[in-house]
Amino acid sequence: MSMQDWALAYIALAFIAANLPWLSDRLFFFRAKANEKALQWYLLECLVMYVIVGIIGISIEYNLDGRIHDQGWEFYAVALCMFIVFAIPGFIWRFNIRPILRRS
Repeated sequence: MSMQDWALAYIALAFIAANLPWLSDRLFFFRAKANEKALQWYLLECLVMYVIVGIIGISIEYNLDGRIHDQGWEFYAVALCMFIVFAIPGFIWRFNIRPILRRS
């Protein structure tokens, strides 16, 4: 695989991981809740997914390049903002579309 293929696969992984928390009523996909999760749980799961995707990205970078490039806080702030933007479809599904489908 070329570097571009790895980058596209990583972006696809980040998009899927950003939307996963919004698709399930279970806590971290394991523990069932009696009622619906609060928004804080969704945000915590999204943050955990961000960290997991970041660790995967660092390992891919190390395996392809042989070293990990130094990044400032700006890089991680922009990456978190991109991850939040990737999560918008799942958020809209959970709080806008799903309640409408349940009412009908």
